[in-house]
Amino acid sequence: MDELFNAVQWPAMVVTLLASWLVASRSARRRAIGFWCFIASNVLWVVWGWHAQAYALIALQVGLFVLNLRGAKKADDASEQQGA
Repeated sequence: MDELFNAVQWPAMVVTLLASWLVASRSARRRAIGFWCFIASNVLWVVWGWHAQAYALIALQVGLFVLNLRGAKKADDASEQQGA
């Protein structure tokens, strides 16, 4: 079971990179997908961090999640203002 938890860091890293790539897109749809990928990566990192007792990493992921929510809300607000 230890090996399974240790392996979680690799998909977490790949999903984080994919999310970063998508969020930088000009396409609103890709940015939205990137937001959900970031949430998935936050969850994966928390799972790995809990197993590894990396509590600072868990706190970082919670902070990044909150910042992602803030960014998504601001992006929605900006697109609503452009559409109005």
